[in-house]
Amino acid sequence: MGEDPFAAYDDPVAYEVMMTRVQKKLIACKTNVKTYWTGGDELINLVASGEELAAKGRDAGGWKLQAENPKISFIAPDSGALGWIDTFALPRRGANDEVAYKWINFDMQPEMAALITQSTGNCTASLGAEAFVDEKLKANFESSFDAAALDNIKWYPPVPAGLEAIEGRILDRVSAAN
Repeated sequence: MGEDPFAAYDDPVAYEVMMTRVQKKLIACKTNVKTYWTGGDELINLVASGEELAAKGRDAGGWKLQAENPKISFIAPDSGALGWIDTFALPRRGANDEVAYKWINFDMQPEMAALITQSTGNCTASLGAEAFVDEKLKANFESSFDAAALDNIKWYPPVPAGLEAIEGRILDRVSAAN
């Protein structure tokens, strides 16, 4: 639809107006949609069973499907993959910030980040970690995200308070519509 939801993040009224336009479009297209996101397992099962031929999902689920069926490929869309980074947060006036920063720095070392990546199957933002993951995971990443795809990631900003409630109302209306 050409909408940029992130551009309206600082204006809840404009965001709701935009989301109402999206709601109308989703309702109009509802006969073309099998289901809306309720969880990764449901999506994986729909694609694995052949009920869905195309879906938007996360890398670890896409790579799981790829491993189970060589006819399935997880790729970044030409329009740009949505990316986010799990972050660390320190409480204001923390009692031991120095130790917290030591932990963060330890955790983000490429070798340590690779262990987390290997365990979860999700990508890491730790530069150089790819050298420490197994070849299969590295190959998955490289087949899904070439240099152009990495340069075109649309980074998900923090969601301002109140916007998730707007989205919830819109999804409820779309779900309830005939």
